[in-house]
Amino acid sequence: MKKSLLTQMIGAAFMMSAGTASAQLTDDSVRIGVLTDMSGIYSAVEGPGALLAAQMAVEDFGGSVLGKEIIITSADTQSKADLSGSQAREMIDRDKVDVLMGNVSTSSALAAMEVADQRKKIAFVTGAASLPITNERCNPYTVHYVYDTYALAHGTASAVVAGGKKSWFFVTADYAFGHTLQRDASSVVNANGGKVLGSVAHPIKTTDFASYLAQAQSSGAEVIALANAGGDTIGSVKQAAELGIMGSKQTVVPLLMFTSDIRALGLRETQGMNFTVGWYWDFSDANRDFSKRFMTRFKNVAPTSVQAGVYSATMNYLKAVQATKTDDSDKVMAYLKATPIDDGLFKGVIRADGKFEHDMYLLQVKSPKESKNRNDIATVARVLPAAEGSLPLADSKCYLVTGKKPS
Repeated sequence: MKKSLLTQMIGAAFMMSAGTASAQLTDDSVRIGVLTDMSGIYSAVEGPGALLAAQMAVEDFGGSVLGKEIIITSADTQSKADLSGSQAREMIDRDKVDVLMGNVSTSSALAAMEVADQRKKIAFVTGAASLPITNERCNPYTVHYVYDTYALAHGTASAVVAGGKKSWFFVTADYAFGHTLQRDASSVVNANGGKVLGSVAHPIKTTDFASYLAQAQSSGAEVIALANAGGDTIGSVKQAAELGIMGSKQTVVPLLMFTSDIRALGLRETQGMNFTVGWYWDFSDANRDFSKRFMTRFKNVAPTSVQAGVYSATMNYLKAVQATKTDDSDKVMAYLKATPIDDGLFKGVIRADGKFEHDMYLLQVKSPKESKNRNDIATVARVLPAAEGSLPLADSKCYLVTGKKPS
């Protein structure tokens, strides 16, 4: 009789706990907002593929969490800060999203991060690169997921300098990302015995790089480093080829390159180039399996590192909600920072500053003869260990690490 009563009491307690867990999901659902560049210069990097990646993660998770529906909403930021900020507010205030995914430009990411911080909602930055996202501009609710300028610099710049190319000139996109990437790469060049001869800044989305490349060419630098991204990188490389720089004594080195950029440019123009990524579709069986499923729904185009990052971030957010039995941002973030990630695509830890520390990959572009198909564009030349591609916490300016909150 006592045993039966005890069993009933335990059962009642469990039911109360389960009811409480369900009640802790705001709006009786989990809502994910994908902020992505659908029509701007980074649409091929993130864009519709990012939305598909989030949808695939929800499907693979089972379509629900804690017995409740998972809802995805999306918006086109066009990589503009004002749009990203206003859309982040609308998603949180009107659509009641619990978490933001995406943002491929630094300005749009910082705008959305600020809104998310004010509303105490988690923001996974999967596409933007600038180190300040988890350094000077860090906040308790941001996770910088796929890569940053520190990793790009230590992956690509260190490899090129080690290969004997010591003198550098930068062609830099004139906004936060470009200047941060130039700064981080210059630090690596100087630390490894190289020298920066100069730099020139160009407006984002410019169509004529001739004058900027001419300055780089006349510098006599062994390396013309491109501290830009997306359409700007593609335009820079194309015009460098037209000016006869490609194949000359000077080497053009894109410091941020995506597989989508290589496909757009073609292997003939890019063969032999090195670039650093946070993930590559052909690196492992798990990556290939995910990519095969993605490609069947995306016109046979392999996912970029950013799109894979959206999948992984979405999946691990849902795992955290499942484990904590709530979508409360503070509890979910505490779980994410305390629990190592190993989902088959990414493996690492989310640090106190919000940086997702994981291995990076230095790729080398194949020649047209080496490539077997349109997605077979590179080999992994080197795996950059997680710690090597991350700013040491001892050097961090993030107040979550230093304990000194900015005034």
